[in-house]
Amino acid sequence: MDNWGEIRTAYQVARNGTVSGAAEVLGVHHATVIRHIDALEQRLGVKLFQRHARGYSATEAGADLLQVAQTTADQFTQLAGRIKGQGAGVQGELIVTSLDFLSPFMTPVLLDFQNQHPSTTIRYLTGERLFRLEYGEAHVAVRAGTKPAQPDNVVQDYFQMPMHLAASDAYIARKGMPRDEADLVNHDFIGADDADSRAPHNVWMREHVSSDQQRFRTTTSRNVWDAVLAGAGLGFVNDVVLQNRSDLHEVIPPKDEWKIRLWLVTH
Repeated sequence: MDNWGEIRTAYQVARNGTVSGAAEVLGVHHATVIRHIDALEQRLGVKLFQRHARGYSATEAGADLLQVAQTTADQFTQLAGRIKGQGAGVQGELIVTSLDFLSPFMTPVLLDFQNQHPSTTIRYLTGERLFRLEYGEAHVAVRAGTKPAQPDNVVQDYFQMPMHLAASDAYIARKGMPRDEADLVNHDFIGADDADSRAPHNVWMREHVSSDQQRFRTTTSRNVWDAVLAGAGLGFVNDVVLQNRSDLHEVIPPKDEWKIRLWLVTH
């Protein structure tokens, strides 16, 4: 048998007597436990458990398999005891993924982590592609928008990132600074080329700024920042960009509805 993961799942079901108990011990969704049991029974061609109202009990074939699993688990425990203390340092490759607009936040954090653990290699992957944690494409992900719903992932509420409507010195020299929110109708904007973007600030722009005013449109947040700095129009930037550029100025006070909800996801 070359699939220890399924055997380990069956072992925990036998120990706990329920799918929910095994799922809690293994840190997976109950659907994963059921999938592992079904796959193992199909592969072996026998029933390993009797299902009843109170939970699961092992069949004779299941008891034989689980005896082997118990021995294997004991051997792993002994192995862990032997290697414990041989090196507790963090080392190897850490793969973190996020959207590119989070780079000003994430890069200093990742660098600080690497300075604390010099034996690590950081791979920071950005872009629109969704790197799958369950396939080992990344170890940690920072997602934006609605709460991720993959059943085997651990999702933590990270923070809400404020966004700011900004104008550069170059734009102000060309068009002037808006006097107030009512004066925004007289100004140019930098819009998202994706008409279906669900980013809160882009939704607000579609609802409050005419398409004729969005005279410069682009794809990524970095493209927007470059266009704002060049003076193409008013556009949205985050805290780091606004605070680190003396030639950028906030146009109106930030709105709560512009904030981007961020989630920290691990498998």
